[in-house]
Amino acid sequence: MGILIFMRNLLLVLCLFLVLGFLYYSAWKLHLLRWEDTKYDRLGFLLKLDSRLLVELAAKYANFTEGVCKPGYASALMTTIFPKFSKPAPMFLDDSFRKWTRIRNFFPPFGIKGQDNLIKAILSATKEYRLTAALDSLSCRRCIIVGNGGVLANKSLGSKIDEYDVIVRLNSAPVKGFEKDVGSKTTMRITYPEGAIQKLEQYEKNSLFVLAGFKWQDFKWLKYVVYKEKVLPWREGSFHVRGKSISASDGFWKSVATHVPREPHEIRILNPYFIQEAAFTFIGLPFNNGLMGRGNIPTLGSVAVTMALHNCDEVAVAGFGYNMNSPSAPLHYYETIKMSAIKESWTQHSAREGVPAQTGKEWRDH
Repeated sequence: MGILIFMRNLLLVLCLFLVLGFLYYSAWKLHLLRWEDTKYDRLGFLLKLDSRLLVELAAKYANFTEGVCKPGYASALMTTIFPKFSKPAPMFLDDSFRKWTRIRNFFPPFGIKGQDNLIKAILSATKEYRLTAALDSLSCRRCIIVGNGGVLANKSLGSKIDEYDVIVRLNSAPVKGFEKDVGSKTTMRITYPEGAIQKLEQYEKNSLFVLAGFKWQDFKWLKYVVYKEKVLPWREGSFHVRGKSISASDGFWKSVATHVPREPHEIRILNPYFIQEAAFTFIGLPFNNGLMGRGNIPTLGSVAVTMALHNCDEVAVAGFGYNMNSPSAPLHYYETIKMSAIKESWTQHSAREGVPAQTGKEWRDH
């Protein structure tokens, strides 16, 4: 009996060593594969650009003079640095939105799950799902995304910005009075209820109002706007709609616009795929099972750039980033708050929490 027990224990020890040996070998092989496959980062971007591809790209567009639109340039450059990039992605939702599998199975802001009836009601009233007829007829489109950063102040880029075919602005950043630095034209303004312009006189003429829906309440709010339901101020943190109160605790973190001076055909819904792609594919934010959570919402600016990469031949940006080296520089081009204020906010929050501060307004504006 003692021999049998000894043999059993010996076999158990041998099995343990075999398992450990297999795990060690497997880990070693995976380690080798990881070190051998260093061509791409974890998101799929090339770690080192192939100079030959850049030379080929430069040669392809060598005959185009400065200011002349280069067909397909943005997508060609994007494919060079991110081979998985696929251009087809409509700018706005249309009446076939249910068929798009990339967004059908995700809740807002990364998809449309649960919003079918609201979106259908909105689109049945707007009946327009593209840019203007003139812009759609262009064989080549140059687009610029204008951020709200103070880096735009006193740069006199207005005339340069106005040269682009499609000029995208974000939230309530004003144009009037700042034309010298930010231009005078606006093709579309991408926003959400809390970020929308509340002073009617600040709206530009002939620009599209584009909703970026981050939550189901945003789509409900847009339905009221499209159907021109009477929206009256209620109390702090809520608004009153024909006897129904929608509280901030139900999803709105600040007061929202009660009226948008746009006809239904001037209103669009941004394709939520761009929020999804910006968050998970380009930036690599936490997936969180595809649900909105802390730290996985991309900035509105990054979403707008993602949209442009899919729908424009050339893409430019202006007004992005913070100048942390100049404490007296403005935080936004349209206000007097200085960079020192946000730096102080970050320092205080870092000391308290160990991480940079992010308010709702900050992470969605840029």
